Amino acid sequence: TTATQAADLGVSIESAFPNLRIARPIVVTHAGDGSNRIFVASQLGSVHVFDKNSEVEEADVFFDHEEQVTYKDKENEEGLLGFAMHPNYKENGEFFLFYTTSDAEHTSVVSRFRVSKDDPNKADSTYEEELIRIPQPFWNHNGGTLAFGPDGYLYIALGDGGKGGDPLKNGQNLSTLNGSILRIDVDNKDEGKNYAIPKSNPFVKTKDAKPEIYAYGFRNVWRLSFDRVTGTFYAADVGQKLWEEINIVVKGGNYGWNLREAKHKFGDNGSEASDKLIDPIFEYHHDVGKSITGGHVYRGSAVPSLKGMYMYADYVSGKVWALEHTPSGKILGNHEIKSMNLPIITFGEDEQGE
Repeated sequence: TTATQAADLGVSIESAFPNLRIARPIVVTHAGDGSNRIFVASQLGSVHVFDKNSEVEEADVFFDHEEQVTYKDKENEEGLLGFAMHPNYKENGEFFLFYTTSDAEHTSVVSRFRVSKDDPNKADSTYEEELIRIPQPFWNHNGGTLAFGPDGYLYIALGDGGKGGDPLKNGQNLSTLNGSILRIDVDNKDEGKNYAIPKSNPFVKTKDAKPEIYAYGFRNVWRLSFDRVTGTFYAADVGQKLWEEINIVVKGGNYGWNLREAKHKFGDNGSEASDKLIDPIFEYHHDVGKSITGGHVYRGSAVPSLKGMYMYADYVSGKVWALEHTPSGKILGNHEIKSMNLPIITFGEDEQGE
């Protein structure tokens, strides 16, 4: 189930900031502005910032949005779920959040924010421009990853809306945003919107389809990312009964849920393999782990043996791997990295790709 025998890469996991504590760190990223600062978003609704220093003991609060964010331990797939800096953050100071709003039940919001004019370590607490509001049928499977692609567009991962087995069949329904990855242009605005639809989006001329959709057939993508060298687009999709999966995403692709779970027919009304449904490049069974946490292709310099490999983990088992594959997705190795078996919520990169 893990494709190939793993080789010892001579890699170990270290604690990068052993003296720092931030509650439920859901996103770890950087501003791309040359400052080398690390930004950490908490699922509770705040964003923290600190200089990259292994001795750091306390982070500044960059942005406190907790009053506007709903998070409950018993409904822990809500809260602040996505955070991305604009590619031109150094010039425009814009950043974006995906969160469960406190002003409506089970409702996801994607909004634009900006840095304060007076302090680079503080956001402007008076400014929010809401881009998208998505009523969710249930509290789970919200997705929530935000990431800018090499094309400068903002990509948004949305789960199927929840419960189990996709009872509303959102994954295969182009007339709903759920179960899809969206792509929007945040630098322009169409009439009546605070964003624009890229004209090259695959379903802009499809009757009744949501034009924001870039790809669909997903259960609950927990995390998507772009290889900073090749631009290859990865999405790790959390499984239902038996299988976790890693996908390479292409424009207009249908990734099969809920007709298929990874490379397998799902349920009585599921589908066998089909040219119309794209299977993942890699899967693992629930004997190995039960909830995938997708990461990044490693492009740093500190650990040469990992270069070009896709890093990912499992939230339940706490295992960590480096997936080695060709550009076409042929698997060359799946290398387990000895870990502390802690529940891994997310992966992040600094400006150097570490």
